[in-house]
Amino acid sequence: MNNKTDTPVTVIGLGRMGQALAGAFLKAGHPTTVWNRTASKADQLVAEGARLAPTVGDALKAGSLTIICVTDYQAMHELLGASDIALDGTILINLTSGDSAQARDTAQWAKERGAHYLDGAIMAIPSAIGTAEAVILHSGPQLDSEVYKSTLDALGTVTYLGADPGLASLYDVAGLAMMWSVLNAWLQGTALLRTAGVDAATYAPFARQIAAGVAEWLPGHAEQIDSGSFPAEVASLETHARSMDHLVEESEAVGVNAELPKLIKAMADRSIAAGHGGEQYPVLIEEFGKPRND
Repeated sequence: MNNKTDTPVTVIGLGRMGQALAGAFLKAGHPTTVWNRTASKADQLVAEGARLAPTVGDALKAGSLTIICVTDYQAMHELLGASDIALDGTILINLTSGDSAQARDTAQWAKERGAHYLDGAIMAIPSAIGTAEAVILHSGPQLDSEVYKSTLDALGTVTYLGADPGLASLYDVAGLAMMWSVLNAWLQGTALLRTAGVDAATYAPFARQIAAGVAEWLPGHAEQIDSGSFPAEVASLETHARSMDHLVEESEAVGVNAELPKLIKAMADRSIAAGHGGEQYPVLIEEFGKPRND
C-alpha cells in the first residue's frame, strides 16, 4: 500500500474540478505534477508547490498515478492517443464524465496499450473536493484500486464499485436520476402550496421529512425487485394510482403544471393494464426497465 503522502501524482486537465483535485493532493502532501492545454491555469497550483509539466508525455512519466479530468472522452483520447505518448505501465484514473459504454471501451483501449485503468465519477462540486462530502466513485481492476486507495483518499470519500469499468458511470447517472427526482417532486409540491400563499421555506421542512421517510422504504422495496415478487404489504399500485389522479386533478384545478404526475400516472396505468394493479409500487420497475418506442 502506498504511503498517503509520498506517492507522486499527476493531474491532467485543470478546469475548476481538475484544479480542485490537484489542490487536494498538494494539501495532503503529495508531489503533484500538472498539465493543461492552457498552461496559465496552473499558475496558482504552481505557486502552491505543483510542478507544471511541459508536455502530456512528461506529465505521465512524473506521477506514479495519473488522474485525468478533461472535457470528455474524445478529448482524453486525443491527448493520450498521440503516437509519441507511452502508456505502457502507467496507472490511469479517468474522472472525465461520460457513459458506461465509453468507460468500457476506454478500459479496453488502455489495456491494449499496456496501461492499468480505472474509470471514475465525481459526485461533488469543486469546493467539496478534499472533504468527506466529496464522493469519488471508481471501478475497474480491484488490485489497482487497492494499491492506490490511500492516495485517492486525499480527494474525499472514495468508493470502489466493482470490476466492471462501466459501473462508476452508471452509478453517476443513477445518482443524478435520484437527485433530480427528489428536487422535481419538491418543486411540484412547492408550486401547489404557493397557490395558497405558502412559501418554499415553510414547505421545505415537511418535504424533507417526507423524503427521509420514503428513503426508509428503499431496502424493503429493493428486496422485492431483486426477488421479482411484489406483494402489496402496504398499498397496491391501484391505490397509488388513485392518489396520482388526485395529484393531477389538484394541480390542474389550481393552475399548476401537471406534466410530471401525468407521466408517472401513465406508467402506472400501463402496469395496471398488464395485470399488476394488486401488487406493490416497486412493480413499476418493469416499466422503468424497458424503453418506450412511441
